Amino acid sequence: MTSTVSAATGNSSAAIYDAINVSSSGAGKTSATSSDAQDRFLKLLTTQLQNQDPLNPLDNAQMTSQLAQISTVDGITKLNATLQSLVNSSSQSQTLQAASLVGHSVLVPGGSLSLSQGQGVGGVDLAGPADDVVATIKDANGLTVRNLDLGKMASGTHTFSWDGKADNGATAADGAYSVSFAAKQGSVAVGATALELALVTSVAQTGTSVSLNIGAKGMVTLADVKQII
Repeated sequence: MTSTVSAATGNSSAAIYDAINVSSSGAGKTSATSSDAQDRFLKLLTTQLQNQDPLNPLDNAQMTSQLAQISTVDGITKLNATLQSLVNSSSQSQTLQAASLVGHSVLVPGGSLSLSQGQGVGGVDLAGPADDVVATIKDANGLTVRNLDLGKMASGTHTFSWDGKADNGATAADGAYSVSFAAKQGSVAVGATALELALVTSVAQTGTSVSLNIGAKGMVTLADVKQII
């Protein structure tokens, strides 16, 4: 009789661990799957207790370990469900935030500068404070049209405007130009990223990612937007 009961107990232990493994491997699935695994675990544990050898009962440490494992798996499953809910909520919030930008101009990384009616607007993102920042504006042929001294700036995002005047005093023609920056703090160069002005025309959502359509530049993410004009 002892051998029969021991075999039953051993099979129940193996089945219990199988139930735990099934629940663990499906931790990212629905709560129904987790509930089924827990029911299976409890039924198998009850069967194991009912069929244990009175002279060789189930070890308390083993049973405690099994209970702890299923409790841990259940906790992970609930945590995954909570995190997924937060991700979905964040995605919806981002979509609403992005939709509110349609029709607005934003500054995003890029070196394009459009001159229209004698007015050009762009930006620069500085990695640190700078004593002197110079914007170099070039035409479509790569020829320097204007070296614009922007003076002293703190770290972060800044806008600048160009009145269309060239270094020689002439008025530059409306059209597409490019801009780059040189920034220094004393004799040390400071990282400077050129920002271009773009109009948000539409919003697209793919899974949990939200993108903005800004025309010729294509799609950018919300993280690319440095400033809303």
